Amino acid sequence: MNPLNPKKLLLTKWTSVTPVAKQKHFLVSRVIQPDAPTDPIERVEIESVFSKAVQVIAWRELQDDSVWRQGWV
Repeated sequence: MNPLNPKKLLLTKWTSVTPVAKQKHFLVSRVIQPDAPTDPIERVEIESVFSKAVQVIAWRELQDDSVWRQGWV
């Protein structure tokens, strides 16, 4: 997978390799900014397209090909 830039993740689409409760497709709905502007971005908020459920995850988890695929597959 291409290297990801956390600042460019907003509104990107992701597919879970192992869907849970029909939640397969997700959208990065928010990039959570750190308290200090000099600190790196560590977390993003992803929203399920099916149920609109929201989860907060570390953005680096999206780089794991065994869990996430970029785009809606």
